[in-house]
Amino acid sequence: MTMATPETAGLPGVAVVAIGRNEGERLRACLHSVVQSAECVVYVDSGSTDDSVAMAKALGVHVVVLPSDVVFTAALARNAGWRHVLELAPHIEFVQFVDGDCAVDPAWLQTARDFLVSRPDVAAVCGRRRERYPERSIYNQLCDLEWGAAAPGQTKACGGDVMMRAAPLAAVGGYNPRLIAGEEPELCVRLRAQGWKVWRLDAEMTLHDAAMMRIGQWWKRSMRAGYTFAEGVHLHGRPPERHRVVESRRAWIWGLALPIAAVLGALVVSPWLLLILLVYPLQVLRLYAGFQGPFRARAARAAFMVMGKFAEAAGQLKFVGLRLSGRTARLIEYK
Repeated sequence: MTMATPETAGLPGVAVVAIGRNEGERLRACLHSVVQSAECVVYVDSGSTDDSVAMAKALGVHVVVLPSDVVFTAALARNAGWRHVLELAPHIEFVQFVDGDCAVDPAWLQTARDFLVSRPDVAAVCGRRRERYPERSIYNQLCDLEWGAAAPGQTKACGGDVMMRAAPLAAVGGYNPRLIAGEEPELCVRLRAQGWKVWRLDAEMTLHDAAMMRIGQWWKRSMRAGYTFAEGVHLHGRPPERHRVVESRRAWIWGLALPIAAVLGALVVSPWLLLILLVYPLQVLRLYAGFQGPFRARAARAAFMVMGKFAEAAGQLKFVGLRLSGRTARLIEYK
């Protein structure tokens, strides 16, 4: 664990925790966007082999290096970050979490802090995350469409970029370090169970660099989503929360049950039962009709949303397999 000086000078009572591994110039942009804006900035590194740690120290950021013998997760890194913040500055009221591949909008920290001050019933607030280079690939564009689909107002969950009150975060024990993904919605479940609210503002928050240029990357990211659906159901799927039940059920049905039913039906009953598979292009058309925007974006979003159910089902199968075998889950990384 290493501390760097000098201290940053910015919004009183606000700290920033950035996490990353081998983010390179993306991390530099991330830290530059907050180093003068918050009272305290902490960077948590998960085993980088590039110059991330040296770069952060040179910018005057406090650095925490996770031990090499742990299973790296974003949840583990965020916990190390906010706990180190409170060691350095116990008076900190608000902690902005940001992934190392994101840059924070210049106005966001003030906007988020002011909102939390005005709403003592809200524990976490997030805003609009945008993709930095949506034009570079269809996969980047899909990310941007995903970020933009969330409506402002009270919500059930946030993403990795969020400002949280330090007190309720500490009271519920922070993020679940065993989760390889989906740790933010799971934390929000526990915060809401304690009576806190989660809010999304119609305000610019961060620029994200997905750097997804290949379909294999998109598949892994979708597979990771499916894994989190299954784990979410396992942890909080019972009423009244029913966390991730709907998403998990859709992945099982569209990604596994329907194709198996069509193939088995064709083999055992009649080849005509392969016509069941026509439900997939029909679903693409139905989704396309419900989306807004240019033709290419609508078509891509509809087609990849349907195809993504196969990857999500694979992720859920991975979760089931790990549970049955008792093996330790590892990160599903797409970069």
